[in-house]
Amino acid sequence: MARKTGSHSEITGPKVREAALALFAQHGFAAVSMRQIAAEVGVQAGALYLYTKDKQSLLFDLMQSHMDDLLAAWQAEPKGDGALAHLEAFARFHIRFHLERPDAVFIAYMELRNLSDDNFAAIEALRRTYEGELEAILRAGHAESVIHAPDIRLTTMALIAMLTGVNTWYRDGGRLSRDAVADIYWDMVRGAVGA
Repeated sequence: MARKTGSHSEITGPKVREAALALFAQHGFAAVSMRQIAAEVGVQAGALYLYTKDKQSLLFDLMQSHMDDLLAAWQAEPKGDGALAHLEAFARFHIRFHLERPDAVFIAYMELRNLSDDNFAAIEALRRTYEGELEAILRAGHAESVIHAPDIRLTTMALIAMLTGVNTWYRDGGRLSRDAVADIYWDMVRGAVGA
């Protein structure tokens, strides 16, 4: 369906995504209707279909954008030299990136169950690509004899779970700053891999 000449798709499209992101994070995907999203944006419910095929497509788009942004930001991140420098860069990057996007992170982990099979497979492939980045760092560290993990894949999953877990409890203005949390978590990551 074509947009009318003069429509404000560059304004309304992002507003639809922002509203869906906030509502899905607050109430859960299953509990949010397209009418609620439309009301939040200030358009008629039917107008949403100018910007998305359906609610499932909107969820997939939000999750895919999050993963694409994550992968692109990691590629652009300075990493230093050697496996330990890469591991430190990864740990600090992961915490920083995720703390800046709490709603997107919540949806990326909690709403996987609501994706269609094809959409789930696409998001899972992106997640595995990201996990593969950490796994490659750990394998390089093992080859350099600076990382000693009994099972690289298991260690990869454990570290990602630990780093992402910061989002469940961290609040700005609390006892520790983001930098202090990253420092402490880096020490824990280093200990977890026997570095």
